[in-house]
Amino acid sequence: MMAKGAGAAGETLAPAPDQRLVQVHSGIERYYSQKVLAHGATALGVDWTCQPTQELRFVQILKLCDFRQPFSLNDVGCGYGALLAFLAKRHRGAKVDYLGTDLSQAMIDQAKPSPRPSIRSQFVVTGGIPRVADYSVASGIFNVKLNQPTARWTLFIQQMLAGMHAASRLGFAVNFLAPPGPDMQAIPELYRVSPDVWIRHCERQFGAKVELVEGYGMREFTLIVRH
Repeated sequence: MMAKGAGAAGETLAPAPDQRLVQVHSGIERYYSQKVLAHGATALGVDWTCQPTQELRFVQILKLCDFRQPFSLNDVGCGYGALLAFLAKRHRGAKVDYLGTDLSQAMIDQAKPSPRPSIRSQFVVTGGIPRVADYSVASGIFNVKLNQPTARWTLFIQQMLAGMHAASRLGFAVNFLAPPGPDMQAIPELYRVSPDVWIRHCERQFGAKVELVEGYGMREFTLIVRH
C-alpha cells in the first residue's frame, strides 16, 4: 500500500511538543549535530559503534514491513539516512515511499537521496512526523538521555510513541537498550529499560499487538507494534 497524498504539506500529525520537552529536543539536536560534524556520515556519526551492528538493528526494525507489496515508511530520527541506504542495498526490488525526519540540520545535510528509482526518498528537519505512512520506525532515538531526568525522558518517549502510532496505518517499530547485565557498568547518560514497561504501554494506550524481538546478539530489544 503506497501512501499517496497522505497529509498536507507541512502538517504535523504528532502532538505539539510539551514545553517540558523543549530542552530534551535541543539537547538531542546539539548532541547528534556534534557527532555527525565530528565523524561524518558514518555509524560513529550517529553514535553507533560500527556499521555491522547498526545494520543488524535495521534488520530487526524492518521485520515490521511487508516487502511483498509497495509501502510508505517514516524513518523518525533518520540521521544521515543510513536506513535508506540499507534498504537500497538489502531490498533492491522494494517499492518504498521513504520519508526521513530528524531534529538536526547537520544530519539532514549529510543525507543523500536513494540511488534506486523504486525507492522514492525525502528528508525533513522536524521534531514531528509530517505525514501518515503505512509504517514508521525509529532506531536508537531513545538510548542516549544525556543529563535529562528519567521522568522527563519517559515523557519524551511517550510523546514519540504516540506520534508514531498516529502517523502509521499498519504499525511502527522501535528499539531500546535492555537493563545492564551483572558484569556491566551502568552509565547514567544511557536509558535502559525492561521490555515489559513499553510493551504494556503500547498495548494499553494504543490497543496494539506487540511483538518482542530480542536475542540478536546485543543487550537490547526491538518492539514491533501492529494496529
